[in-house]
Amino acid sequence: MFTTVSRMQLTRFTDLGLRTMMLLASGDAKDRRVTIRTVATAAGASEHHIAKAVARLVDLDMVYARRGRIGGLSLTDAGRTVSVGWLVRRLEGDREVIECEGITPCPLLAGCRLRRALADAKEAFYRELDHHTVDDLVKDATLPIVRLQLHTTDEGITR
Repeated sequence: MFTTVSRMQLTRFTDLGLRTMMLLASGDAKDRRVTIRTVATAAGASEHHIAKAVARLVDLDMVYARRGRIGGLSLTDAGRTVSVGWLVRRLEGDREVIECEGITPCPLLAGCRLRRALADAKEAFYRELDHHTVDDLVKDATLPIVRLQLHTTDEGITR
């Protein structure tokens, strides 16, 4: 007998985008310099994947990225107060929970009500996330990024 477990699952891209926002909110609260490298280390992800997520967050005006020796990442005012639901919708895109019309379309497509039920459930999921902001998620919390040790040298900050 086989048991299938179905679950709503965010993409890795969205997961990294949310982690980046939370780590930045926590880092900003402590006035620490935060870079793509420090986010990648704290999130256990590659710098390349974090850079892609950060680029999208910059496009959405959630994150400000400053280049150069004293560069770093910080949340914009909008990034602090954005609803998590709004952010997840933008990071996930308009994907359906299940693929009904892919390479091999479902034979039940014409009379199926599952697609609509899952779309409604997805929207309910997002509506619940709309009640929370990034700041709410890190309020009174110390996340790993603020524990990274940075050392100052005459040339700048090193790890």
